[in-house]
Amino acid sequence: MSETSDQRALAVSLGAMRDDELVRLFADREVSPTATWRDMFDAADALLDPASIGRALPALNRTEAQGLVDATASRTPLPPESRDALISRALAREDGTPFTAVAEIVRETFPDGIPDTEIPAVTSDPAPREAAAAEDAFTNAASLADVLLLALETPLGRIGSGSLGAGERRRLVETGAAVTPDDADLLVGLGAAVGLLGSNGRAWLVTRAGRDWLRKPTLDRWESTAAALRDALPSSYRSPDGGWVSAYLWAGAAPFDPTGPRHASEWIARFRAWGLIDTAGQETPWSRGLAAGGPAETDALRALLPPEVDRVYLQNDLTAIAPGPLAPHLDVRLRGMAARESRAQASSYRFSAASIGSAITAGETAESLRDFLTGLSLTGLPQPLAYVIERSAAEHGRVQVARDEASGLTRIRTDDATLARAMEVDQSLRSIALTVDDDADGHDLVTHVDRDVVFWALSDAHYPAVAVDADGRARALDRARLAPDESAPSPADVYAPLVGRLRAGVGDSDAAWLERELDQAVRTRSVVDVTVRLPDGSARVFRLEATGLGGGRLRGRDKAADVERTLPLSHIDGVALVD
Repeated sequence: MSETSDQRALAVSLGAMRDDELVRLFADREVSPTATWRDMFDAADALLDPASIGRALPALNRTEAQGLVDATASRTPLPPESRDALISRALAREDGTPFTAVAEIVRETFPDGIPDTEIPAVTSDPAPREAAAAEDAFTNAASLADVLLLALETPLGRIGSGSLGAGERRRLVETGAAVTPDDADLLVGLGAAVGLLGSNGRAWLVTRAGRDWLRKPTLDRWESTAAALRDALPSSYRSPDGGWVSAYLWAGAAPFDPTGPRHASEWIARFRAWGLIDTAGQETPWSRGLAAGGPAETDALRALLPPEVDRVYLQNDLTAIAPGPLAPHLDVRLRGMAARESRAQASSYRFSAASIGSAITAGETAESLRDFLTGLSLTGLPQPLAYVIERSAAEHGRVQVARDEASGLTRIRTDDATLARAMEVDQSLRSIALTVDDDADGHDLVTHVDRDVVFWALSDAHYPAVAVDADGRARALDRARLAPDESAPSPADVYAPLVGRLRAGVGDSDAAWLERELDQAVRTRSVVDVTVRLPDGSARVFRLEATGLGGGRLRGRDKAADVERTLPLSHIDGVALVD
């Protein structure tokens, strides 16, 4: 019985593995940590199940898959370059021959072998492709920044598959962060792949790394993301030196994976968007170092990027015009106090009382606004803009939100009775349940709702609110919801109980396997030849129809002698199924 011998061989192999090797195998094979396996024989049975093998094969790279297909076709051991990997994944015996169940699936999947993939020769002039790739890199770096800024304001809703909802794709297109809905999906997928976006299960949120990324210069943004993209590539696309193989090979890099071509097209689109490969699938001059496992060659890209500016023209109509791409850290801060109206080589921004008020809400002051804009402007600070800043700053803070340490309530203070009455009856504030504090001397309102929630509710309702501490000093509140830090337990911790249970089940492997074979024979009412060791040291073979197993004894019907025999397991040396 080859299947039976495979199970025993794998059980022995599993028992000889270190704990970390078992953990890696279980993780690779997507074994449930709650599997009810009692011993290594149970584990071997499960790992040789066709469903489990079907989950393991798609993870094989082309070299491993080719070795498995060739060994199966020729019925010879695996070649050295793939042997250890396939043995460690429980797909082959220690001698390098594929397990029977594995070979059957391999023959069914590739009866004529794995089709070859060719890398076409490209002879066209690379200069236009490189210029286009550099433009894509610059444009998509800016677009990704727009996506992150929008996600900081409002998380991007996602559907069950993890993709953006239709409404979110439309929002990204309408705000100019993406040109098409497909571009929106591409940018979000790219950001998630490199850790700039994370998920809470219902929405995409900016990570702490993503917020830090927004403060970097464009070339630094590109370089860190390019390296992260390479490192996030599926292992089947990677080369032994730490880089990647030709993009032409990605669609066939995991031959057993039916979704391979789709995943390859997603990664190719990300690499093209980031300027790592051009439209002909060739590495760009600045990505060749990355492709070889080293750093990016940013000087080659810098020469093709438009120069960034660090000054703008402030105009009397409350607009700002950047005469070129504004340095990212300046752009991010400027957009905190003005709405961007257009994004091109020359971007425009518009100030308003609402935008200045939002900046003050976020922590700016009249002085910090004046200092920043004066240093940024090529035309000084126009009087109309200075007036809006002064008026907004004076208006802002008429409503103070603080925690009342004595009562534990949130207290809203204002000297304006009309304003207090408006907040009390405002239907948009019903959720925070404001009530008048009759014991206060002024026009205070109180609520049981947390101070930060109250502050943002008032700000959203366009009240000139400011959060203050116990001493009355204004303090800035950060509204941005960041993605939760991922702290998933390590595979070693996840699989520790299962590995421990399997180790505890390890005893006399020969006796355990014998009992397992007899149990299977009893369940199938099979006829078996049982070799029994007699007291005088001789051996005798009984041909029995196995009928029962328990109490350390095997019961079976000896048809030749027409008797029921009971044999002690301790005296049985072997068992063989009769065909």
